[in-house]
Amino acid sequence: MNYYNEIKNKLIDNEIYAKVKDYSKERNRVITYFEIGRLLNEAGNKYGDKIIDEYAKKLVIE
Repeated sequence: MNYYNEIKNKLIDNEIYAKVKDYSKERNRVITYFEIGRLLNEAGNKYGDKIIDEYAKKLVIE
C-alpha cells in the first residue's frame, strides 16, 4: 500500500466533494430566489405593487 497516494487521494476527494457541495448550495440558492421572484411577481399582479413592500416589511420583522 502506498500511503502517500492514499492520503493524496483522500485529500483530492475531499476537495471535490466540497466543491460539489458548494455548487449544490449555490444552485439551490438561485432556484429559491428565482421562485421567490416569480411569486412576488404573481402577488404584485394580483394585489398590486404595494404587496411587495408589505411582504418585505413583514419578513424583516419576522
